[in-house]
Parts: sequence; structure tokens; C-alpha cells
Amino acid sequence: YYTNFNFSDIVCPSVCRCDEDFIYCNDRGLSAIPPLPPSATVLYLQNNHIDNAGLPRSLEHHTTVRVIYLYDNELDDFPMHLPASLRELHLQDNNIRVLPRTALARLPLLEKLHLDDNSVSTVSIEDQAFADNPRLRLLFLSRNHLSSIPSGLPASLEELRLDDNRISTIPTHAFRGLSSLCRLVLDGNLLANQRIADDTFSRLSNLTELSLVRNSLQTPPLNLPSAHLQRLSLQDNNLIHMPRGSLDGMRRLQRLDLSGNNLTTLPRGLFRDLESLGQLLVRGNPWHCGCNLRWLHDWLEAKGNTITVRGFICQTPERVRDMALRDLTNQMDECEVSGGAAGVISTTLSPPQGSLFTLRSKRPGVGLPETGLDYTLSSSGVGKNLALNVKPLSHDSIRVTWSVAQTSSSFRLSWLRLGTSSAMGSITETLVRGDRREYLLTSLQPASSYIICMVPLVSNSGSRSSLPGGDTESNEVPVCARTETSDPSHSDDDGEDESSDQLTSLPLAGIIGGATAIVSLALIIAIFCWYGHRAGHFTSRGHYSHSSSRKSKHYDDYIESGTKKDNTILEIRGPGFQMTPMATRQPLQPKPVREDYIIPTIFPSNGTGLYKPSHNMTNSGYGTNRGYREGGIPDIDYSYT
Repeated sequence: YYTNFNFSDIVCPSVCRCDEDFIYCNDRGLSAIPPLPPSATVLYLQNNHIDNAGLPRSLEHHTTVRVIYLYDNELDDFPMHLPASLRELHLQDNNIRVLPRTALARLPLLEKLHLDDNSVSTVSIEDQAFADNPRLRLLFLSRNHLSSIPSGLPASLEELRLDDNRISTIPTHAFRGLSSLCRLVLDGNLLANQRIADDTFSRLSNLTELSLVRNSLQTPPLNLPSAHLQRLSLQDNNLIHMPRGSLDGMRRLQRLDLSGNNLTTLPRGLFRDLESLGQLLVRGNPWHCGCNLRWLHDWLEAKGNTITVRGFICQTPERVRDMALRDLTNQMDECEVSGGAAGVISTTLSPPQGSLFTLRSKRPGVGLPETGLDYTLSSSGVGKNLALNVKPLSHDSIRVTWSVAQTSSSFRLSWLRLGTSSAMGSITETLVRGDRREYLLTSLQPASSYIICMVPLVSNSGSRSSLPGGDTESNEVPVCARTETSDPSHSDDDGEDESSDQLTSLPLAGIIGGATAIVSLALIIAIFCWYGHRAGHFTSRGHYSHSSSRKSKHYDDYIESGTKKDNTILEIRGPGFQMTPMATRQPLQPKPVREDYIIPTIFPSNGTGLYKPSHNMTNSGYGTNRGYREGGIPDIDYSYT
């Protein structure tokens, strides 16, 4: 296009519209970029059919161009011949797979790079790909095929979007050197607490916004940056617990979103440092509005109109269902304001099971033994009206069972992990319904000792110290038992012991039934073999005639084996296989023949997925999602080479 033109003589292309230095060539059905005037600074080329062949080499000579919009085209590779003066580049909604350092090195002034909705994977980003982009401030890689945080990101980066990928693990060094990062979006990935290093986010000292929406978190990640954080989004996870101290130091936090989780309560003092909080979004949680939230009710009353709260609607107890927490003034007045050691009973950092409550009672806490003593507690405990038994099931779980002499409306179950120091550890508590007789503790520390206590709660609607639900503690002393979780390194031995225990506990009827089935099966096999032996000499004569008759027919190997032949995905290059007859009694001699087979990397196409949903899925809140998520691909069926 440019070989026969003098740049100074080029005017606005006839297929485009020009407004001074802004060239509008978008939505024209173009397959190549037309000749451009030399004064062009912003090029609108989106929504066309431009591929890599349609990008002329002479484009790099337009040194006045600052911004190029090339999204929603047909690019398969990162453009090579772009102007070195480029500051902002939009390449979203293409099919770009590889980010080569050589192409990015041609853009030393680049500040904003949009690569959403492409086919970029972690392994397709070359080492030190951004080493020659010291001014890059914004990088968008949403809805690609990333399985981890890209390495070698420039220290100048201020905003990073990696939402709707398949990132499941974040190691300690993932954000090393990104001290300038202010906004980080990791929505819609596969993140869980066990696969996030403890000090991963603490390195981001200047972070002002962190979004972890639509992941699999049970608690907020540890050591979140607190100095400058203003917006924290944790909605649509699986949060069941907010540990005390998880929001400490966030004095500049303005917006906190905990919507769409499984939270039932919040520990006292969780918001003690949130001086600037103006929005609290908590809708979609099964809140239990008992005395456990008396502190939060008072805190909201003190904040008044300076904070906007959305969704703090009670689900339990029944008498306050569908009522807002702020409207429970009369019910909260019934709670006994307890202090001192009552506020010490909190939750541990490991995710608990069930609904957590900090219960008010006449006794300020559970009388657990001190951790520095040598206990005589065993795996069972017996009290006046309750017998408790605990048994470890694996290296991180314990089964708790109990029986009672008289009916109780509910039980308070508490457990404490014993440490090496003599200091009292924090206690985890949960409220269990009165009709239950067993409970499973999971996500425990392996090879650790635990003290587990239980006390029954009785119905007493006339007591002012009771919960709004009508439950209060009985006068019975808590029944405690002690056990230890196993060591994961000895899991094989434990598995053998467990299997042997299961075998010895089989019912007599099951053993007899199994033996009968084995005898019957052996008898059927014996009859079949006897019949085959008797009929063998009748069928042996017709064997060769039957085989020769099959040779006269033309069978398709794929159809005969029940497989449909499909060569559209798998590509095999090489000499292939060759079957040749061997002479009788001739030994097999290996031949030194090299055979190469290449299976290319297969990704879902940019416009379609491998699987199609049964109904149309749209999500206007997050733009167009043309990857595997809107295509309905299950997590277990998606992979990349």
C-alpha cells in the first residue's frame, strides 16, 4: 500500500472518516489497513477482519501515532511492525497466543496494553517478555488461558487484570518487584487458601484495590496489605469465617464487599481499624443475629449515617428472620453485656466448620486446661448428662460423637490446638443443633494434639442472658476429650490399619453373602469352561474357512471397532506405522528407524468452545467472555499442552 505513495501527499482514506489527527476506520469490514495520513495520532481499526498479513511493514514509520485500537479482528500473532511511538495498544478479542520479547521490544514507550479475550497461556509468554517496556503501567490479560501469575512483569506496573483465567496457585515470589502496583484483579480463577503463600500480597505495599471475586476462598488471604488499601472485594467465594485481625490496620479502607458467601457471624473487633469505611456490602449470607452480633449492632449505631450497609438481613433465629440487624435494638437489649475474658474467645485462622458464634454465658468462656500441663484426658469424656467420644479420621480431620441423658436444644462445641508454648491458644466454637449426635472437624493441623469440649444448652426463654433464639447454657461442667491428628508421612500405614479395622467390623451377614457370591461365580465359570472344552473340537474345523471369508470383505477398521474416524484435531507427522508379513520362524529384528510424531498444542477457538451450554449465557457485567467459561467447559476437561 505504501510503496507508491509519498506520506506527505496522503489524505484521509476514502473508506474512513478523519477528524484532524483521529482516523476512524472501525466497522468497515477491512482486511488490511489503508494508507494513512502522516499526521495521524489515534487509529480506530476495531471490528474489522484485519489479520497479520493486513498490517503493512511501513506502519512503523508513522512516528506520530500514540494510540491504536485493533480489538475484535483476526490477528493470530502479536503485531511486529508497529510505531515505536505507541503509548496505548488495544488487541483484545483476537486469537493471539504468544507474547514474544522481540515484538514488545519495538514498543519502548508503551504504557497501556490490552490483551483480553485472546489465547495467551503461561508458557506462551516468553522469558523477560516485558524487559524492554520500562514504562508499562497497565496490563490486561483477562479471559485468557493463564494457569499462574506471569513472571518478569515490569516494576512500573500500576494496574494488573488477570480475571477469568485458570490461576490456582500464587507462590511467594509471584508479585516480587511490583511495589508500584495499585490495582490487582484476580476474579473468576481457581484460588483457594491452601494454594496462596502467606506473604504473597504483603509485598504489594502500595496496593489500593484488591479484587478476589468468584474464587474458592474460605477465609481472606493472610497478611493483606493494609497501609493504602481502599477497596477489598471478596464476594461470591465460600467464606465461612473472618478471623479476628484479618482487617487490622486498614484505616483507609472505604469499601468492603463480603456478599454471596456463607458467613453467619463476625468476631468482635473485626472492624476496629476501619475508620474510613463508607460502604459495607454483606448481602447473600446466612446471618445469625444473636448476641454474637451485639457488638456489630452497637458499632453500626455509633457510625450512624457515615456508613452505607447493604444486605445485613438476619436468617436465624426464627423470630428475627428477614429483619435488618440495625432494627434489632429491642432484641439486642436482652443480651447481657459481658466483658473481660468473654471477648477473648475468638476463632482461629484455620477455616472452621459449621456456624461460628461467640456465645454469651454466665461463665466467661470455656474452662479448657492450660496448654503447658500434662493432661490425663483420653479420647472420651463422661459428664453428668453427656458422654463425649473423639476419633481422628485422617491427618486433618476428627470425628466427634456424643450421647446425652436428657434432651438439649443445642450444644456448644469448642476445640483447641495445643502448641509447644504455655500460652493459651485461641478457641474455636460452633453451635450444633440438639438433634445431632456427631460432628466432623476438618482442615485441622496434621500431627497436632487437640482438646475438644462440649456443653449442652437448654431452652430458657425467661433468662435475660439467653440468646434471642432462647438458648442458654446449663450448669453442667464442659465434658472434654483429647486426641491427636495423624502424620501425613505415615498415611500409608494408617490406611492399612483403617482398612483392617473396616474388614473386622463387617457384619456377619455381609461376609456370608460375599462368600455365597464367590462360590456362585466360580461355579458359573466352571460350567462355561466345561462347555467350551466340549464344543472346541466342533468349531476348530470351521476356523480357517471363517477367517478366509472375512478376508474377502472390506471392513473399515474404525467402524468395526466402534470408533468414528476423526482426523480434524490430531495431527501426526512422520512415516507412521507399516505392517508387513513375517516369514515363519524368522526372529524379529529391530530396525533403527526414527519416527517422529508431533501433536500440536490445541486450544479452543476464539469464537467457540469445546463444549456448548444448553442455554445462552450472558454476563453484561464482565463484558464478552468468548473463552471456555461461557462455552461451558468443565474444569476437569480443560487443559493445555
